[in-house]
Amino acid sequence: MVELNFSKSEDGLIPAIAQDYKTGEVMMLAYINKLAWEKTLETGKAHYWSRSRQKLWLKGESSGNVQIIHDILVDCDDDTVVYKIEQIGGAACHTGHRSCFYRVVDGETLRTEGKPLFDPKKVYGK
Repeated sequence: MVELNFSKSEDGLIPAIAQDYKTGEVMMLAYINKLAWEKTLETGKAHYWSRSRQKLWLKGESSGNVQIIHDILVDCDDDTVVYKIEQIGGAACHTGHRSCFYRVVDGETLRTEGKPLFDPKKVYGK
C-alpha cells in the first residue's frame, strides 16, 4: 500500500482535493486520515474524515452523491492528495451545488454561480 505522511499535522489529517476526472473542475476539499485513505484504496470510493463529526465519512453516504475514484495523485511530500473522481448524482457540495467552489469574489462581495442541483433540506432533513 502507498504510504502517506500523516504525521505532519497534530491531528493526523492531510488535505484531499476532489477533482472531476473528465473536466478538471475542483469539486471539493476535505481531509483524510490513515483510515479514510485505506478505505478509499480498498473500495474505490472517496472516504474522508469528518472534522465536525469526528468520524469516517463515505462521501455520499447520506445524499447518494458518491465519488468514484479514477486516479489518485500524491504530492512530492506525501502529505496531500488529489482524487480524480466521477461525481455520481452531479453534486459534490452539501449545499446542493455541483462544486463546493460555486462563489466568486466580486469586488467586496461573493457572487454565486449556478443553481443547486438538489434541495439539502430534502436530502439531509435539516
